[in-house]
Amino acid sequence: MRSFDLAPLYRATVGFDRIADLMDRALSADVAQPTYPPYNIEKTAEDAYRISVAVAGFTPDELSVEVKEGALHVTARKAPEAEGKTYLHRGIATRAFERRFALADHVRVTGATHEHGMLHIDLIRETPEALKPRRIEIGRPADLETKALESTTV
Repeated sequence: MRSFDLAPLYRATVGFDRIADLMDRALSADVAQPTYPPYNIEKTAEDAYRISVAVAGFTPDELSVEVKEGALHVTARKAPEAEGKTYLHRGIATRAFERRFALADHVRVTGATHEHGMLHIDLIRETPEALKPRRIEIGRPADLETKALESTTV
């Protein structure tokens, strides 16, 4: 695979650090990314999403969901098990993990639930009013003169 040097991009731009970091992270993604635990990302509405993580064997107290530095961090630490258990076969992996999801601008976590061995994290994209499209009314020159006179006489 090719290796790209993004140093010229950092030297020639101002204020685009987030985009450069995103490109750098995407291009240098490790091929051997962890596959545990499995997860789904689904779109539940126009601006709503749900991340479902398979966390069989973990209690809600052993799970942690945090948002920091523009990323969602899901971690699990299993409490020590009682001595004296002997497994003939142990196929349910309950090892500790940390999974990170990069969040886009204006995406926030609205809640998390744990049911039937699944951790569901709900997200919503809230576009600020300043970024939403708005319609500008086109007036006639006579309307503008009237409004200007009204504003000066008041």
